[in-house]
Amino acid sequence: MSIDDTKSFSRADAIEDLERRNSKLAKINAALMQRVERSMDYQANAYSMFQTAIGLETQVRARTEELKTALNRLERTNEQLMSARDGAERANRFKTGFFTAVGHDLLQPLHAARLSLSALSEIHDNQAHQRLIGQVDHALSTIEELLRTILDLSKLESGALKPSFQTIDTLDLFRSVLVDLTPIARAKGLELSMTARDTLVFSDPLMLRRILQNLLANAVQYTERGRVLLAGRRRGDHLRIDVWDTGPGIAPAEQTKIFEEFHRGAAGQRSLGGGFGIGLAIIARMGETLGHRIELCSEVGKGTRFSVYVPVSDGVVSHPAFTRTLRKPAALAYGLAALNVVVIDNDAAVRDAMRALLDRWGCNIRLLGGLAAVDRLIADEPSFHPDIILADFHLDNGDCGLSAVAALRAGRTAAIPAVVITADHSSEVAGRVDAAGCEILRKPVKPAELRALVTHLVR
Repeated sequence: MSIDDTKSFSRADAIEDLERRNSKLAKINAALMQRVERSMDYQANAYSMFQTAIGLETQVRARTEELKTALNRLERTNEQLMSARDGAERANRFKTGFFTAVGHDLLQPLHAARLSLSALSEIHDNQAHQRLIGQVDHALSTIEELLRTILDLSKLESGALKPSFQTIDTLDLFRSVLVDLTPIARAKGLELSMTARDTLVFSDPLMLRRILQNLLANAVQYTERGRVLLAGRRRGDHLRIDVWDTGPGIAPAEQTKIFEEFHRGAAGQRSLGGGFGIGLAIIARMGETLGHRIELCSEVGKGTRFSVYVPVSDGVVSHPAFTRTLRKPAALAYGLAALNVVVIDNDAAVRDAMRALLDRWGCNIRLLGGLAAVDRLIADEPSFHPDIILADFHLDNGDCGLSAVAALRAGRTAAIPAVVITADHSSEVAGRVDAAGCEILRKPVKPAELRALVTHLVR
């Protein structure tokens, strides 16, 4: 190999070596560039995330302020709602107190007027006087019914009317309700009857009686011919109490509205008996309060059936002293002559009316205005032994008629029968009267009702 060939070979090796190194450097440079680019991308992402975090923090701060503002606004709204609720409760208490006070103040003169009219009707035989007395008595009865419905609706709406559940003998209850409506049905030529077994149920006796009384009164009022039937039929663990009539019936379109306040159906508008369209509304509310289901089944032109489902009780009758003998109404007018009766009432008009009424019954009367008069009677007439006491519940100076009854009963070997007369329909008053061993009548008292109860108690 010549010198020139050797040089040529060395130069080629050097070029190849340089190209290899250049390629290697290019690869290293490419790798470095990739690392640099990745580093720059990472820094860019980090910066972007930093900016995003700052933006989110700003948004969170803004949302927090908005939430604080909303919470403050909600708190102010809650305070306004609480204030409005307190105002509504005060207004409701005022309304209830107003109705109670108005009811008591209006029922008191109605009570005295009814007693006076009853005495007057027995004294006068003049036909014109009798007709006038009948008109006034009807007007008083209308006012009385309106007041009772207003009071009942007010108490039901406010929740003040609480049921007092007891075991009730339905046979006695049915007979008692029928006695009240028999004269009205007889005057219309209707047959009023009952079909029932001696069954015990669990309910509030006053509210259940009011439900049946309203249903029967409606049936008698709207039925022109035929009959009205009060029936009790066992259905499982309930007694279904039915009030049937052969009246005009209720159209299907009216049956969904018949329990609304102040709604009178076509039959009610045709009836001459008047009414306010509240009776069935009260029945529905009382049924809800008692938990008694009420059903309506009616066919136009054939009649109507109202049903009340009352739980059957296995207990003992709450008032076993009540007799199961149904006396004829005519017999209740006799047997009160020479009866020693003590009347305790702070209202002079009521005492005068009671005197006129009891004088006609031949009773021996002591009229007392309060506890002081009771003490004087005990001190001045130790030999006077009352056969029965008729006491108003609310007396002057916050005194209670039950205290007067207790004072007259003190020292007696046997408890003196007592009837407490009040316009207060609360369960609390009824419970206190029952605990004292007394009977209760609500104002205005019907003379026939008072006479029947007095006759029953003294016998």
